[in-house]
Amino acid sequence: MSRVYDALRRAEGDGIMPPEPPEIAAEGQPEEYPYSSIRGSTAVGTVPARRNIHPGLLKDVAVVPFQRAPESHLLDLSASHETPAEEFRTLRTRLNHVQTLQTLHTIVVTSPSPAEGKTFTAVNLALAEAQLAESSVLLADFDLRRPIVHNLFQVERAPGLSDYLTGQCTFPQALRHIEGMNLYLLPAGTAVKNPLELLNMRQARSLFEELPHTFNWSIFDTPPLLFSADANLLATLADGTILVVKIASTTFDSVTRAMQSLCENNVLGIVANGARASELYSKYTYYYSKTE
Repeated sequence: MSRVYDALRRAEGDGIMPPEPPEIAAEGQPEEYPYSSIRGSTAVGTVPARRNIHPGLLKDVAVVPFQRAPESHLLDLSASHETPAEEFRTLRTRLNHVQTLQTLHTIVVTSPSPAEGKTFTAVNLALAEAQLAESSVLLADFDLRRPIVHNLFQVERAPGLSDYLTGQCTFPQALRHIEGMNLYLLPAGTAVKNPLELLNMRQARSLFEELPHTFNWSIFDTPPLLFSADANLLATLADGTILVVKIASTTFDSVTRAMQSLCENNVLGIVANGARASELYSKYTYYYSKTE
């Protein structure tokens, strides 16, 4: 199995790093530990000038304590010797580098099928980004069919995304600010009968356009690609998409069909989840044993 650093080195050597973007005129359930890599993309997004959601609104957001649910698999990103946490810091570093080359603030995290680790990846990537205190990070649960993010952080599901999109609450009322970090949660909200119709509303598109004015990173957990059209729609609205697959579980045919359903220039890369812990630990053992 190739290592993340080998994958990144090959990506750079093959010349598939994302190109410099053109100038844009402003207009007036959890899985096992992941093995992650990000490859280049040519996606370039635009940020409109209209700002109905702005940083000043965050002062009105309710603050909630950081409470990991039992068996939530939320990682301790402050533990420098913890190998799974190091994998997410590597993923974070890669994404931050890509962000310097192109417009990249909103990311859809999805998978071909259920139980491949998309929520686990989205949540821990958001935690890793929130470790950097320079700017705010949003973790949004757009899986309105089987939402789970609110359970992982032990917060109320509503009010949330669906309540905001239907005008039942304001945007600050739909958010939760995790105490002690720059992480904001947007839970799924009240259950709806037809999630796809809700996500097709103009308010949903406006949300994607305006979030970059307030959050440096907005990370969306979405339904699997091959089981609903929700993620395909959301991928067209976001700056980039990360596809999560599970080693020894996801089939090649599933990956092929999932990639074909996405806009090719919008796919940032693939996170391979479910690597054995021993395989991850081995690449750090020598370094830490020498420094200690």
